[in-house]
Amino acid sequence: MSSNLDPAIAARLKRSADGLVPAIAQQYDTGEVLMLGWMDDEALHRTLTTGRCTYWSRSRQEYWVKGDTSGHFQHVKSVALDCDADTVLVQVDQVGAACHTGARTCFDADVLLVSTPVEQPGTAGQ
Repeated sequence: MSSNLDPAIAARLKRSADGLVPAIAQQYDTGEVLMLGWMDDEALHRTLTTGRCTYWSRSRQEYWVKGDTSGHFQHVKSVALDCDADTVLVQVDQVGAACHTGARTCFDADVLLVSTPVEQPGTAGQ
């Protein structure tokens, strides 16, 4: 599918074999990581130009705008590429739940425990 994404941005993106980049949604004022979705060039273009997060559904093979069905909108505050240009960080103002399960974030229900204590920088040998 063709896209209206700015060619300068499109040229920088490093996409997966299926033409997608992971897009992390983060609450802009608290830093809370809300969810991970996938974007192709057109989804990124729509996100940048509408101010609402648009993702590509890998399972349904279609675009979806966060909140159109659930009412749990993501209002875009900023969009950034990581240092490798293979991941997008979208800082949003999340209205309602970010997760399809109804939870605020997709990352709070299945916390894995670390079996070995992680040493903090500067505390070795104390």
